[in-house]
Amino acid sequence: MKTHTFFNSYRHVLILMAICLLTLTGCQEMLDDSTDENSTEENTTSSTENALTTDNKDSSESKGKTFKAEIVRVVDGDTVKIKTANGREETVRLLLIDTPETVHPSKPVQPFGPEASKFTKELLPAGSEVEVETGIGERDKYGRLLAYFYVDGKMVNKLLLEKGLARVAYVYAPNTKYLDELEAIQKQAQKKEVGIWSIENYATSKGFDDSKAEKVTAEKPTKKTSCSNPEIKGNINSKGDKIYHIPSGQYYKITKEEELFCTEQEAVNAGFRKSQS
Repeated sequence: MKTHTFFNSYRHVLILMAICLLTLTGCQEMLDDSTDENSTEENTTSSTENALTTDNKDSSESKGKTFKAEIVRVVDGDTVKIKTANGREETVRLLLIDTPETVHPSKPVQPFGPEASKFTKELLPAGSEVEVETGIGERDKYGRLLAYFYVDGKMVNKLLLEKGLARVAYVYAPNTKYLDELEAIQKQAQKKEVGIWSIENYATSKGFDDSKAEKVTAEKPTKKTSCSNPEIKGNINSKGDKIYHIPSGQYYKITKEEELFCTEQEAVNAGFRKSQS
């Protein structure tokens, strides 16, 4: 009887031990599953954060760093004076482009120079705000800032090329960030023969060939006037302003005429204003 009771008790102990082992195993598996889920979730979150970080980094690198400035005045098509936020005035040369001359001390006003200046002035009137992206080498040998200008999200450098008022030029590494885009725009302007590309061989890789422009001007038929001896001189100054000079005017003798008129009214009708002196 005692032996039977002992075996019953022993069997109960074994059953209890088995139940405990099964219970512990199940708890461990639940803990392991929970750990795996948390680990997976952490890994997923980490990957998402890394992706967002990478995207932000790429976006930041693709967009050039810019600052806002106030336009003081346009010197010519590709040169502008600005005032920075700290009140300092800077002369800026637009990167990777070159417009015909209008204010060069040793060169005459070149064809499409006044048009380029006028276009830039209309885009960048004095007192307006412009967004500036400087090049890697910020200044040229004259101390001018080298930059790309943006107005309403559009790059001014590109707009001048689109209109045929500039050529791609002064390409020096490392300032070649937008070179491919600018050259593609120039090819379209060349194909359309607009602006500087309307005069054969005028715009070259070395600059603007004035002799080609002079030949075209000479071949143009003389504009008819209402008299046989027109004396009023029409001239376009370095700012792109059309001004006419009468024989009694102070600067009449030194003015190089671009058009001649018989009467002041003819000059006014052609868009010229009278000289102040």
